[in-house]
Amino acid sequence: MTFDYAKARETMVEQQIRPWEVLDPRVLEVLARLPREAFVAERHRALAYADLELPLGHGETMLKPVLEGRALQALALEGSESVLEIGTGSGFLTACLATLSREATSLERHADLADAARGRLQSQGLGNVEVATADAFVWEPGRQFDAICVTGAVDAVPSRFVGWLRPGGRMFVVHGRVPAMEAALLRNDVNGHRIESLFETELPYLAGAEPRPEFKF
Repeated sequence: MTFDYAKARETMVEQQIRPWEVLDPRVLEVLARLPREAFVAERHRALAYADLELPLGHGETMLKPVLEGRALQALALEGSESVLEIGTGSGFLTACLATLSREATSLERHADLADAARGRLQSQGLGNVEVATADAFVWEPGRQFDAICVTGAVDAVPSRFVGWLRPGGRMFVVHGRVPAMEAALLRNDVNGHRIESLFETELPYLAGAEPRPEFKF
């Protein structure tokens, strides 16, 4: 019996993504079309459309589909933007961002994950995306972006990330500490940036963005 990935994809969109108030037609279309199973390790393919974080190696995980949908909707990409993703992981969200924008750049610290993601993106015929093997706290882009998607949590939003946003740009980021961690949209407005709270969630911290240990005497 062969697994019906197309049916699983449709079920994911209708039973997971839509009920979580993801209603942007462009986002729903890309999630209904891109084969998520192609970005998942062979042994986890049957779980590609489940409401789960899937392991990728190095302690990294693939975001749940609902979180990917909410992030994409919050960024409201129209097709003309240059996008930066911090944390490539499997490359699936990267593929969504590249499909919805003019061009995408993605950073991944682990060379093997970056290589695997490049191969998956190429197999989908996406030529407008670059995956760089780099640490976001060392990397220097030498340019700014219209939108940034941060796929790991941060204790506080790093100023260097905000500096990479063009005026009028926006960033999806999960910040804070459990139990008060929240997803937010940061907008780089003329009078400085402002943060709009979206929903509560929990994510593992981006390496280098964890809370500093508190010394107790």
